[in-house]
Amino acid sequence: MSERFKELPEEKQISILKAATEVFAKYEYKKASTDLIASKAGVSKGLLFYYFHNKKDLYLTVYEYVKQTITEGVADSRLLEITDFFELMTYATMKKMKILAENPYIVEFSIRSFYSEKEEISEDLKTKSTENIEQNYNQYFRKIDFSKFKEDVNPSEIFKMMVWMVDGYIHERQMLNQPLCLDAIGKAFANWTKMFQQIAYKEEYL
Repeated sequence: MSERFKELPEEKQISILKAATEVFAKYEYKKASTDLIASKAGVSKGLLFYYFHNKKDLYLTVYEYVKQTITEGVADSRLLEITDFFELMTYATMKKMKILAENPYIVEFSIRSFYSEKEEISEDLKTKSTENIEQNYNQYFRKIDFSKFKEDVNPSEIFKMMVWMVDGYIHERQMLNQPLCLDAIGKAFANWTKMFQQIAYKEEYL
């Protein structure tokens, strides 16, 4: 995020970021119009590029905004108290899905960014996606009781697989033009959790 943009009043920052999120959600990167973003945000295109170096800079700023929006909605005091791996995964996932269900443009943007290929921002997004998964794991799983896991199971790999499954579920719903249903994802995630517990946990913890 540029220093010039940070100097704007928070309300104006949010207005620009929401407008950009909507446009980048609706269109692939190359076809997303900065003229349209500026119009929706109520600023001139020239002013938009006064705040951002280029379209890529704007996109990556939106990416961080979306990431922060989800993180702030998920990471509460309860999350940091949980010591069971799968209980934490369930709690965080359901909170994330509630945020996404209430913010359809964030869903569409997240899908486009996750599956971006052969575009100017694709490599940056792949790097950021990998870094985000590692950062979330290191930050929020510090109090987990890993003694429950079998010796030959890597908890971080289980975490990655479950994240990918949730992302795949969201993508499938989006492709079918179906809204996110918290009850449906809750049931699906409960089944995935049971399956992974059988694979990962020692028998005395099942």
